[in-house]
Amino acid sequence: MQQMILDLQLNAMRLAGKKVGAELSGDRTIVVHNPFTQEVLGTVPKITKQELIDLFEKTKAYQANLTRFERANILNKAAAIVRERVETISKVISAEAGLCLKDSIYEVGRVADVLQFGANEVLKDDGQIFSCDLTPHGKNRKVYTHRSPLLGVISAITPFNHPMNQVAHKVVPSIATNNRMVLKPSEKVPFSAILLADILYEAGLPPEMFSVVTGAPSEIADELITNPNVDLITFTGGVAIGKYIANKAGYKRIVLELGGNDPIIVMEDADIDEASTLAVSGSYKNSGQRCTAVKRMLVHESVANEFAEQVLAKTKAWKYGNPLDPQNDMGTVIDEQAAQLFEARVNTAVSQGARLLWGNQRQGALYAPTVLDYVDPQMELVKEETFGPVSPIIRFKNIEHAIQISNGTAYGLSSAVCTNRLDYISRFVKELHVGTVNVREVPGYRLELTPFGGIKDSGLGYKEGVQEAMKSFTNLKTYSMPWG
Repeated sequence: MQQMILDLQLNAMRLAGKKVGAELSGDRTIVVHNPFTQEVLGTVPKITKQELIDLFEKTKAYQANLTRFERANILNKAAAIVRERVETISKVISAEAGLCLKDSIYEVGRVADVLQFGANEVLKDDGQIFSCDLTPHGKNRKVYTHRSPLLGVISAITPFNHPMNQVAHKVVPSIATNNRMVLKPSEKVPFSAILLADILYEAGLPPEMFSVVTGAPSEIADELITNPNVDLITFTGGVAIGKYIANKAGYKRIVLELGGNDPIIVMEDADIDEASTLAVSGSYKNSGQRCTAVKRMLVHESVANEFAEQVLAKTKAWKYGNPLDPQNDMGTVIDEQAAQLFEARVNTAVSQGARLLWGNQRQGALYAPTVLDYVDPQMELVKEETFGPVSPIIRFKNIEHAIQISNGTAYGLSSAVCTNRLDYISRFVKELHVGTVNVREVPGYRLELTPFGGIKDSGLGYKEGVQEAMKSFTNLKTYSMPWG
């Protein structure tokens, strides 16, 4: 593991254009810590604003001309490499993000899926044909569509959760569409992004098509947004930063995947064993650090007691601790500051009348799975996005009340509903203000291929997922010919 990190440090130097072996001053490096042990994993260089400007110019000057076969071949080779090195890659993710091995191994599999789906999509013809003799004044012509790469560079910014899969969802559609990308990962988890870049280069990707930069947001964030060589900004992260990007970007295309406050809604006819299992898994997987994690458990009052008992029992059985222990179901959250925030919000909710059933124990960045009952929808714990392993149970009276509570936050990403009644399902699909409704499944269920995204403070309605991202990353051109 340590040799792997050392190799990634050297590659970070190369990616930043630094001479390998050169000594960088302390203020020109970012120190990366293991959230569980607090040990220093390694350092990466801080790119300067001028170096970033130069990189954007160099990247735009490169013309990518890979054939569909060549792009698909690179992505398939990278997928094969990822699947061969699951153990090594998962340990890097766990070491810098604090995720347990069960979660990081699952993430590696998702990364391979993204690569494979991208390879498959490359081989599909992306054009449409429209006959023009459809009206009384039509002509015997045909209109064709064609998608082409952006003229400029894609600027990508990714967060700390899912430190490699978030990167894959940016770079794979970029490669698939023959674009060029400069990506800045979270400074808390840079090694996973650098490792994926190394794998792509090994698979044959020209380095000019994908660069990973590490740096201080205060120094380079505005340049990532406003650089004149940037055509599109794709960002996954917090609402405040997303809105800052939207205000700062000006006349540029932006794709924002922001936060979520996703409910699981349990109706009176639900299978409570199934619903509670989904609720617990959806709340604690990835240490609760997913935009689509279960962050509110809305339960019909007639089954709330039974549901709470089962959630409590299953939470007590959820093993957490050392991320590298393969028996654990959960590791740490990203850092101690995050754990302190969850602890404070839970304490506030309890002081306002919520009942703590289990958890709210913290040791550094290690925060216990936590269950609360009788939570009021207006409490900060559930009104805002609590990005950690907390299970707040909110009781409702009927479907109208459930829909009102669900729609009562600024977010609109995803949701889960547990019921077998088609009339309930139809109303939820129609009336919930979200991008996704999953019936008898966690809010986050999806394929890496399918459209994904939210509305309101969760995003502008533009979707991620390999297919939709490829559309966003291209310009659509139409042309017509005089043959019908």
